[in-house]
Amino acid sequence: MFSIIQAAGWPIWPLVACSILALALVIERFVSLKTARIAPPKLLGEVLTVAQTSVPAPGIVNQLAQNSALGEVLASGLRTLNTNPRSSDEEVRGAMESTGRAVAHRLEKYLSALATIASAAPLLGLLGTVIGMIEIFGSQGGASGGMGGAGGNPAQLAQGISIALYNTAFGLIVAIPSLIFWRYFRARVDEYLLTLELAADQFARHLNALKKR
Repeated sequence: MFSIIQAAGWPIWPLVACSILALALVIERFVSLKTARIAPPKLLGEVLTVAQTSVPAPGIVNQLAQNSALGEVLASGLRTLNTNPRSSDEEVRGAMESTGRAVAHRLEKYLSALATIASAAPLLGLLGTVIGMIEIFGSQGGASGGMGGAGGNPAQLAQGISIALYNTAFGLIVAIPSLIFWRYFRARVDEYLLTLELAADQFARHLNALKKR
């Protein structure tokens, strides 16, 4: 592997840095976007059961907020009622929507960086290709001046070809997985956001009915 990096020349080092960063971002997103940390399947039903007859105490609400992203959204509605039992439905929904926006921003963290790597890696590979072509033409130009165009410097010619091909290939190797994972995480975040929105709407209707009892 190191011999390939040597053959590719200095233009490949930005691509190596991009590959390491992309791998770190993918691992971080896999850990952060686990279902148990965002929207546990049974959480909404459990909260509806606990809040069946009355608004839970602040201590229980704080535990809910620390449970997951969905728990954080639901807890914001309960906190609003704990602070002011006469809060309107609009105020409760507004609190949950504000928390939901903060959660959405957190879920989308680093996705733009991953998308940037997916876009920039082919361009960095192209830069390496251009530099390799310059090496090739430089070797040919020097040879034609010294030997009447009889041939080029074989070592410099091989180096130029290596730089061009290795950088092109490595740029694609970095870009393709980055693009695939970006699309995967983008779809996963969108699914989570829809789940949070539907759960918040159902919970807001439950709280509104609870106040009327």
